[in-house]
Amino acid sequence: MKKNQILLSGIILMISITACQKYSDGPLFDIKSKTERVANNWKVAQALDNGVDVTSDYNQYELNLKSNGDASLSAKYSVIGIAFEFVTDGTWVFVNDNERISFDFDNNDADALYKILKLKENEMWIEKNDGTLELHLVTQ
Repeated sequence: MKKNQILLSGIILMISITACQKYSDGPLFDIKSKTERVANNWKVAQALDNGVDVTSDYNQYELNLKSNGDASLSAKYSVIGIAFEFVTDGTWVFVNDNERISFDFDNNDADALYKILKLKENEMWIEKNDGTLELHLVTQ
């Protein structure tokens, strides 16, 4: 009888922890707050556009997010052999009960709303609100 109670308690605990998971790809639990985990210097480790790997298009992107909501984005890229550098400042904020992150930059072309798929201290996966672009970010 006692073994059954311990087993049942363990199962209930595991279901409770899994049900409380905020993001679809984890983590289950983290000591740092969501804001502390977002506040970091990020680079793109992998980019998927409709499931197609487009990481090479994003390998020169840097996203710097601060805990006070400040943000900066810089990107270096080339088009037809001509090098360009894109830099803009702005803000970030959690929306929809911290399930999404919104970016509002001085250059409105960079503004976007993303669903947070995974948020760890050194890893953040986000999916553009239209569902086509998924970025796997890692700390620099």
